[in-house]
Amino acid sequence: MKVIAIGRNYAEHIEELKNERPSEPVVFLKPDTAVLKNNAPFFHPDFSENIHHEVELVLKVSKEGKYIQKEFAHRYFEEIGIGIDFTARDLQEKCKAKGLPWEIAKAFNGSAPIGEFLPISEFSELNDINFHLNINGELRQKGNTSMMLFNFADIIAYVSKFFTLKKGDLIFTGTPAGVSKINVGDRLEAFIEDKKLLDFEVK
Repeated sequence: MKVIAIGRNYAEHIEELKNERPSEPVVFLKPDTAVLKNNAPFFHPDFSENIHHEVELVLKVSKEGKYIQKEFAHRYFEEIGIGIDFTARDLQEKCKAKGLPWEIAKAFNGSAPIGEFLPISEFSELNDINFHLNINGELRQKGNTSMMLFNFADIIAYVSKFFTLKKGDLIFTGTPAGVSKINVGDRLEAFIEDKKLLDFEVK
């Protein structure tokens, strides 16, 4: 199982990080060791002093495919969930300043907590899904799939040109604005519409 993640997919998030707006999806990978399940706690690593939360909708790939056309993309996932793309922002900025890859800032152990998944039959319109993140009971991030620069079909068509998608793979689809530092003791709760699907603590 692999985790494919999309960066810079919400305009306001691009602006808050002062990044360039992409003409194609920005893609990076996380290993399976990044995945945290069952609301397990996230243990703050000692190699970073600035871990940011990035809440994202997550697609679970349901069958194998490559070079998938947009019009057939919906056939390759049956469930949508929610997850956190934890980012060691200080490490990322250091790597970017040197023109180096920044996997260590994105792909470290436990950097991809995921919650429960919902069948796509629960959604009447995939381009109008609300999701949000609360930290310590306070709203920190909220988004809607209508705000995505690249929708689910765009993402699947693009990434499947480079990587064969296999059943069980996860695709993180990008984060809206509002990212910020997490601290030991924080409680993160992530929702799709009004359903809480992820609830864990930082230790």
